[in-house]
Amino acid sequence: MKLSRINTLALCLAASSLLGCSKSFLDTKIDSSQTIETLNSNYSTLISFANAPYNYLRNEFTMVDNNLFAPVSDEAAQTATGSSSVVLFNNGSYNSASNPDNYYSSYYTGIRAANYFLEQSVDYKRLLSVNRDTISAAAKINYNNDVVNMGWYRGEAHIMRAWYYFELSKRYGGVPLVTKALTINDDLNIPKAPYDSIINFIVNEVDTYKDSLQVNWKTSAFTNNEGRFSKGAALALKARALLYAASPLHNNGNDVTKWQKAAAAANDLIVFATAAGGGGYALDANYGNYFIGSAMLTAANGSNETIWAIRYTASNTLETNNYPIATPGGKSGVTPSDNLVADYEYKGTPDPTDPYKNRDPRLAASIVTNNSSWTGRTIDESPTGADNMSQVNASRTGYYLKKFLTNSLNLTQGGTAVHNWPVFRYGEMLLLYAEAMNEAYGPDNNNGYARTAREALNLVRNRTGVAMPAVTVAIAADQISFRDAVKHERRIELAFENYRYWDLLRWKDAEKVLNQPIKGVTVSKNGAAFVYGTATVENRVFDASKMYYYPFPQSEIAKSKGTLIQNPGW
Repeated sequence: MKLSRINTLALCLAASSLLGCSKSFLDTKIDSSQTIETLNSNYSTLISFANAPYNYLRNEFTMVDNNLFAPVSDEAAQTATGSSSVVLFNNGSYNSASNPDNYYSSYYTGIRAANYFLEQSVDYKRLLSVNRDTISAAAKINYNNDVVNMGWYRGEAHIMRAWYYFELSKRYGGVPLVTKALTINDDLNIPKAPYDSIINFIVNEVDTYKDSLQVNWKTSAFTNNEGRFSKGAALALKARALLYAASPLHNNGNDVTKWQKAAAAANDLIVFATAAGGGGYALDANYGNYFIGSAMLTAANGSNETIWAIRYTASNTLETNNYPIATPGGKSGVTPSDNLVADYEYKGTPDPTDPYKNRDPRLAASIVTNNSSWTGRTIDESPTGADNMSQVNASRTGYYLKKFLTNSLNLTQGGTAVHNWPVFRYGEMLLLYAEAMNEAYGPDNNNGYARTAREALNLVRNRTGVAMPAVTVAIAADQISFRDAVKHERRIELAFENYRYWDLLRWKDAEKVLNQPIKGVTVSKNGAAFVYGTATVENRVFDASKMYYYPFPQSEIAKSKGTLIQNPGW
C-alpha cells in the first residue's frame, strides 16, 4: 500500500476553549494552511488536529448511489434499473477498478489524521497554553477544561483509528497496519497484516484506552460534545470486532474461544450499560419513532438506546430519494423486498384479505405497505390508484421505505428534517450478545454473565411497543435452532441499518441468499378489496469464489509494486 500524503485537515477553531467548537466538530471545514509550524504559535491548530479524524466518517445515508446500502442485499431493490452502482453489486460485475463502496483511501486518510494528531499532541498541556491567559481565574478554568478535553481527544483518536481498521477489515480482510503518520522518507509499500492481527490491534486499542474516554457525554458537564466517542462506544466496537472475528467467514474451524471472547466483550458492554456511573443504556420504548429526527440523540432528552450516533445537518435528500413517486418530489429510490416483508412474523391471526395486518409492529414502523397511510395519504398501488405500479419510477417491489424518513415532509416547499445514524445502539448489542453467547455456551447457559442468550434475545423482542412473543425452548431448544432465531431477529430488528449484507458475508450465507431472486408483490383490486400476488423483480449474482472480500483498489496494487497482494479471485 502506498499512502497519499494528507494535505488537508478538519478545522474547528475556538476563540478561547475547546468547548467552543464541540457542537460542530463533525460539521467541519477543510483548511490547508494548518501545519506543524503553527502549533507553537496558535493552540487552535491542535484543536483542528484533534477533530480531523472525525472528518472521514462516511455518510451512511448516501453510501451507494446517494442512498442506503440496503439494495446490495436481499433487503431491497433500487427503483432505477440503469447503469447504477447498485447494479454492479447485484450482478457481480464490480472489480478492483470500479467498486462503488471504495472508501479505502478515505479510511486510511482518517487513520493518518489520527496518527498525526497523536504524534503532535504528546505535549498537549504546553501546546494548549500557547498565546493565551492561563493565570486569571476564568481563563484558568477554560485552560484546565481544555486540558481535560484534549486528554479525551487523545483517547478518541486511538478508538477512531481502530474504528477505521474495523471498517477496512470487514471489507478486505487483512489490510496494511499503519500506526504512524508516514512521510515521504518512510517505506510506503506495506504488505497487508493478517486479519486476526487487525482484530487484535482493535481489541488492544480499546483495552488500553477505554478508560481515557468520557464515560457518558449525556451525564457529563460536557454534554455539548455528544457525538464523540465514549467508553460505551469503544466497548461496543470491541464486541462487534470480536463477533466478526468469531463468525464462520473468519473462523473456519469454529474455534469456540473466539465466540467466548466476543461474548465476554458484549457482556462488558451490557454490565457497563446498567452500572452506576456507566452508560445508562436501555431499549427505547418507541421503536418506530427512535429512528426519526433527533429522537435517537443521547444528549438532553434523547434516547438511552443510543451508544454512538453520527449527526447530520437537516436535509431532505433521504425523503426526496425514497418518497413514493406519486408524492410530489419523491423518487421511490430504495424499495423493500417481499423477501424481507415475508419474514416479519404474525403477531395475531393472519387476515386473508390483508397480508400486513397482525404482523410484527416493526413492519409498519419500517416499511410502507399498500393501503397504509404515508406522506399524508393512503397508498394505493392498484392499476387505478395514485401509486399505480405501472407508472414510471414507481416501486418495483410494491413497498416503500419508512425507516429513518420523516413523514409528510413538504418537498416542493423545500422542507427539511434532521437525520442521525445509530452506529451503535443497545438493541444491536443485545442481539450481538445473544449470538455470541449461544455459540459459546448455548441458548440457556449464562456462564455467570448478565443473562443468557435467550434472555437477551427476548428483551429485544419484548421491548415496549413491539411485544413479540418470546422465543421459547419449544421453538429454539438447541444451539442450531437458536442460531436461526438470532439470524431472524437481526434481519427484522436491524433492517436497513447496514447490517444485513455484512451479516450474510460473515455467516457465509451470502452464496445462498444473495443468489436468490428479489421478490415483490403485485397489487390489483376485486371490487373494493385489494388482491395481492408475488413476482420476481430481479435476479442477483454472488460469486462465492471471490465476493466474500472486496478487491483492493487496482491503483493501490499498482503503486505497491507487488507488496500488496490482491485478494483471491480478483
